[in-house]
Amino acid sequence: MLRHLIAFLFRMAGWRVVGPSPRLVPKAIWVVAPHTSNWDFLVGLGTRATLDIFIGYLAKKELFTWYSGWLFKALGGYPVDRSKNKNQVDAVVETFRNNDYLHVSLAPEGTRSDVARLKTGFYFMALGAGVPLIPVAFDHASKTVTVGEALYLTGKYQQDMKQLYEFYLAAASEKKSWLKEYERTGTIPEPGRQATA
Repeated sequence: MLRHLIAFLFRMAGWRVVGPSPRLVPKAIWVVAPHTSNWDFLVGLGTRATLDIFIGYLAKKELFTWYSGWLFKALGGYPVDRSKNKNQVDAVVETFRNNDYLHVSLAPEGTRSDVARLKTGFYFMALGAGVPLIPVAFDHASKTVTVGEALYLTGKYQQDMKQLYEFYLAAASEKKSWLKEYERTGTIPEPGRQATA
């Protein structure tokens, strides 16, 4: 009932979702860009309700206590063990391995501000967990959410990321510096030593 209400309000606000609905994909990381507005979380909720796919988020396991865990889980949270012997990529890979069904969304720009390059942890999370990336573009000007085809990674970073960059080049009307640079030069920076998405 709540899902239908959220989907209705999403449509009434003028938003629409275009592209394939990967409902048969049991596990995936949804890569959302560009992240430019405080409203992105609500747009994400509307997208989730419209597609009728439960897409969650990752949070440190310490938040999931006996008195608050139910709330974080109800909102789509999945606990991630970030103890000293695990970096975030390894922790997320383990979370995927411990769940038969898991869709989570990440914003690899990491901020609403302009960024010169994407964080790359999401790529290594998906590669390590053996799950596809689903690219999603938010366009506030046209109130359109574009969902791309599930991208199954080969481990060839440049080849895989080129598909992602090309998707955003075609789908996003607002381009941050990382995408403008790709549009200008056709080059994708090699991944740095990053442990986060």
